[in-house]
Amino acid sequence: MTVDWSECELVECIAGKMGGRPVVKGTRIEPDVIVQEEELGRTPEETHADFPTLPVDAILRIRTFAHEHQIAA
Repeated sequence: MTVDWSECELVECIAGKMGGRPVVKGTRIEPDVIVQEEELGRTPEETHADFPTLPVDAILRIRTFAHEHQIAA
């Protein structure tokens, strides 16, 4: 799934941080990883266990945003 993260309030792109790739604000976690976890069948709670600094609510919001803003490939 390809997503345009530019309108997501939870995501930022900063030159020099992770090569300017989108990351969840205040982290080095790429939102695409959160989406990939869902595609692998992992629950929000399982994803949270892998990324404990990311609240379950934020994981759910990122997943919802991805589904609403995916770009047709």
